[in-house]
Amino acid sequence: MAGFIPLGDATRQPRRSTIITVLIIAVNVFFFLLELDGGNGFVRHWSAIPVHIMHGHHIITLLTSMFMHGGWMHIIGNMIYLWAFGPGIEDAMGSMRFLLFYLVGGLIAMMAQVAADPFSAIPVLGASGAIAAVMGAFVVTYPRDRIRTVLFFFIFFRVTYVPAVLLIGFWFLIQVLDFGSVAQVRTGGVAYLAHIAGFLFGVVFSRLFEDRRRLAYRSGM
Repeated sequence: MAGFIPLGDATRQPRRSTIITVLIIAVNVFFFLLELDGGNGFVRHWSAIPVHIMHGHHIITLLTSMFMHGGWMHIIGNMIYLWAFGPGIEDAMGSMRFLLFYLVGGLIAMMAQVAADPFSAIPVLGASGAIAAVMGAFVVTYPRDRIRTVLFFFIFFRVTYVPAVLLIGFWFLIQVLDFGSVAQVRTGGVAYLAHIAGFLFGVVFSRLFEDRRRLAYRSGM
């Protein structure tokens, strides 16, 4: 097994509070605890099931499913990525703009997956699409920042620093190559199309959410 784990931006530290990133992580953890308590019934009730959405039922699950996960590794992996890239983008956008960006990116990702397989009864869940939007924004805003990263190959690993454009670009390439397959989590998972849609939303629209005064200040430091 080979892969990488991003630990955070080694080039810069946020100047302001990243309370929304922390809050989003807390909400994801809270929902996951509810899943553990409620079991499959809770998961099926609050995750997005494409065939239900296409018939106009349970539309709210497009939102609630963004805070649900299929298992421990699913939520841990997603929260690591959010913590690695979220603070920098929240700092660039401001807390309220970042929250709106995160939610819209996640909704776009969920709707893309529903549209791709509209008659599926497999629950779609996870924060991956919204986090992909954050990563898309990061590669546009801070492409040259060095990301402290754990690279591993079976039992061997090392910590190194990788430019954001290379790290995130490689991640996106994996999503494209795996397009159409579904992550194997307990309830079916989130399709890679949701990752791609979220990422492209972040790349294309992140500039509209950024606070230019914050970026101008950072550029002048």
